[in-house]
Amino acid sequence: MKFHWLLPSFLSVFLLAGAAEAARLQSWRFDASENRLYIRTEGGVQPKAQLIFNPTRLVIDLPGTSLGSPSVSKPLSGAIESVRVGQFDDDTTRIVVEIRDGFTLDPQQVKFRGISPSEWTVDLPAPVRGETQNPISEPGGERLSVQSSAPETASAEATVVQNVQVTADGFLVRTAGGSPQINFQQSRAGDIATLDIEGATLAPGAGGQQPQTNGKHGVDKIEVRQLPTDPPVTRVTLRMKSSNTQWRASVSNSGGVVLSPGNARPPIITQSQSLPVARPASGTLARVQSIDLASNGTQFVVRTDRQVSYTSGWDQASKSYWIRLASSSLAGQIPQLDSNSPVSFTASQEDADTVVIWVQPRSGVQVGRVTRPSPSLLSLQLRSSNTSAQPPLTRAPNPQPLPRRTIGAGDLPQASNRRVVVAIDPGHGGHDPGAVGIQGIQEKDIVLDISFQVARLLEQQGVQAVLTRTDDSEIDLEPRVSLAERVNATLFVSIHANAINMSRPDISGIETYYFDNGQDLARVIHASILDGTGATDRRVRQARFYVLRKSSMPSVLVEVGFVTGAEDAAKLSDPAYRSQMAASIARGILVYLQQR
Repeated sequence: MKFHWLLPSFLSVFLLAGAAEAARLQSWRFDASENRLYIRTEGGVQPKAQLIFNPTRLVIDLPGTSLGSPSVSKPLSGAIESVRVGQFDDDTTRIVVEIRDGFTLDPQQVKFRGISPSEWTVDLPAPVRGETQNPISEPGGERLSVQSSAPETASAEATVVQNVQVTADGFLVRTAGGSPQINFQQSRAGDIATLDIEGATLAPGAGGQQPQTNGKHGVDKIEVRQLPTDPPVTRVTLRMKSSNTQWRASVSNSGGVVLSPGNARPPIITQSQSLPVARPASGTLARVQSIDLASNGTQFVVRTDRQVSYTSGWDQASKSYWIRLASSSLAGQIPQLDSNSPVSFTASQEDADTVVIWVQPRSGVQVGRVTRPSPSLLSLQLRSSNTSAQPPLTRAPNPQPLPRRTIGAGDLPQASNRRVVVAIDPGHGGHDPGAVGIQGIQEKDIVLDISFQVARLLEQQGVQAVLTRTDDSEIDLEPRVSLAERVNATLFVSIHANAINMSRPDISGIETYYFDNGQDLARVIHASILDGTGATDRRVRQARFYVLRKSSMPSVLVEVGFVTGAEDAAKLSDPAYRSQMAASIARGILVYLQQR
């Protein structure tokens, strides 16, 4: 985790037109590989910036913003010498990017972008050597244009979710505006179904009162909420009384999304089965161009020529996973995977404008969740169910044993009979990749994979695990803690990956943080990780991270290694090591629970 957390001990107050609570600088991060500065505040802010010469430095003022901690200076290598953050006056936090002597910047290439009123990025051009000194110097400077915080206007009309209605055949999620882009999933157990409407917002007042089902269609409860993501997502969750009904979702021609119970079953998949050739696609249909494996067999990917709406879920009867693509057609015959692949699949034209793909996992393989890494790509995560030593899902001819102690599900202690809920918090996500390390590995991807596996292992041992995010979405800190409080979690475990300057690949190791009542939990998990992975010990530490300070239950933040470290980056890129890390964290949690 490469953020410099600036957590004030008190709130400053500034005076404008009437009293208002000051914003706070929550975090900042400078990515030297991209020359990009990330700024996040608690509360909206409109930055002001100027480029000052002799010596050259970029000065960014955050009006109405308090720092609440001592000034910070981060030295850097290369033409950008350092980044300094301090309290300029009573109501202004100042960030100064110092350029090394003899270099300068082109002011026209400094780009500000407001992702939201409280989140900004600043892109700096590569500094160049200045042949002559610029005559502009302190106190003047060249003022820079700062774009407004409104995101770029989408070309399509926005979707607004108005309400959920009970119908004779199921439920209708009524919408207004643009055509809904949907993602529908049903849990492996079949008792929960989740509809995400991408780019959609709730109509005013629509989120205040949850729909009443009265037990219709076997649904005990419907929840509708706005996810704290950018772009926005409205989530509709069905909680079933029983798990023997398979649900489907489709976009209605009259506006909205229809949720209906169905009994569709997949075709039987055989290795020799050929795929049908679809009828010629009309200009209004997306074309499925390829279906293949990626990332060393750990991702099942579907490529289309444009963005499509899709639904997906697990079919209990056939033990298959289905992905249904709306307004789509197959682009001719798509080759099957070879016999050593972790899954087999079949794809067919279900009707004139719907493609359905059935994915059959082979023995020892589990499927995760569908994500959309890009507008024209869908990715289904594949994992080995052997947690004691998880090799890449494509079979290597002579796999080398890992020189580390392995921990399997059978080695994990059972939880007690009392109700236990553990909140697992995968850090970062979405537009916030967290730390980016050697060969471009990203913190958000590593920690999501580890968190999924920790949650699965805990569930296998009788502990209810709740993930604060289940896909590549960006969630603020407050909703993460709020979720843990809402489910009355027994423990809160936040999982991150560490980073330091890319010029220090020699630094690797594990750090575990606590703030107040999580010290014993931190020590037990930390010891379990050291025992299970053989990682370098960088100690248990105390810190004032927001998620640790604001949670009422014992809470820890685990740094699973340095993505900028040569040793850790190689390990964290290995699915087998991530499984060992997950098993070690889960074991530490269970040992702690047994001791209480």
